[in-house]
Amino acid sequence: MQFSEKGTIILAIESSCDETSASVCSDGKILSNFIANQKIHEQYGGVVPELASRAHMQNIVPVVDAAMKKAGCSHSDLSAIAFTQAPGLIGSLLVGTSFAKSLSLALNIPLIAVHHMQAHVLANLIPEDKPNFPFLCLTVSGGHTQIVLCDSPLKMKVLGETLDDAAGEAFDKSAKLLGLPYPGGPLIDQYAKNGDPKKFQFPEPQIPGLDFSFSGLKTSILYFLKDNKKKDPEFVDKNLPDICASIQDRIVSILLHKLKKAAITTGIKDVCIAGGVSANSALRKAFVELGQKMKWNTFIPAFEYCTDNAAMIAITAYYKLKHGDFSDLSVGPNARAEW
Repeated sequence: MQFSEKGTIILAIESSCDETSASVCSDGKILSNFIANQKIHEQYGGVVPELASRAHMQNIVPVVDAAMKKAGCSHSDLSAIAFTQAPGLIGSLLVGTSFAKSLSLALNIPLIAVHHMQAHVLANLIPEDKPNFPFLCLTVSGGHTQIVLCDSPLKMKVLGETLDDAAGEAFDKSAKLLGLPYPGGPLIDQYAKNGDPKKFQFPEPQIPGLDFSFSGLKTSILYFLKDNKKKDPEFVDKNLPDICASIQDRIVSILLHKLKKAAITTGIKDVCIAGGVSANSALRKAFVELGQKMKWNTFIPAFEYCTDNAAMIAITAYYKLKHGDFSDLSVGPNARAEW
């Protein structure tokens, strides 16, 4: 392994869905983090896998180049190459995996495969103010909803997860029912700021243990809107902020109810949230308020580290490098790999 005068430098690549991202970190400190978004999916109301993989091929070289320039380093400074191996869209993962393997081979430096969900959790280790181990993390995104017990950077256990749909999907599907464009989750958050979260009541699923379910909630929202639009075709337009606030309030309450239960069960006081949905303003606010009530030490990643990004891949790779956890060139992308 090669080391530069700047320390142990890792180039990390994230390409699990529709963001192409590259980040450079030196001894665990993030030097750069660039993300290229793909606007083309908006017209289709969701991510089109084939279009996503093609866009990654167009974006990956300029994004990596921008990250390297911002960090002020060259290829000869790199100690290792990290990439998202799983889970995600297989075509998107393949672009990042192939690029990382090629660069690792060309530079003759180690290759580090990273699990996307592990990286979301460890985004909480990027700032100087870090949680102490063990800590709990509620990880919420478009594809996953999990409560994770983190004993160390490389030792984690999923205590509970969604049995069907993820919280992010519940946001986006609800937005689609309301006629909002993709991605709808952030728009629900925006409209909800001017609405009454208690105006309309939606049921909370009675799922035992620490697991989640959002399919029933989506169904109740569907029939709620159908019934009310029959009575008044302009019901959504007249009540959009209140509907958004009420939907958001129920999703947040479901998430935090389970997180509170996990914290009480484990007795852990350092509690985090992570993932794309952790950028939701209502969730962030309610999480902090609950933490104050429960006397938790609460941690939330900066907005740029909540959505898919390569900085979280870089920080995870840093800890894997410290433990000598490398991959060989036989490693390949996996769309559904477990932790």
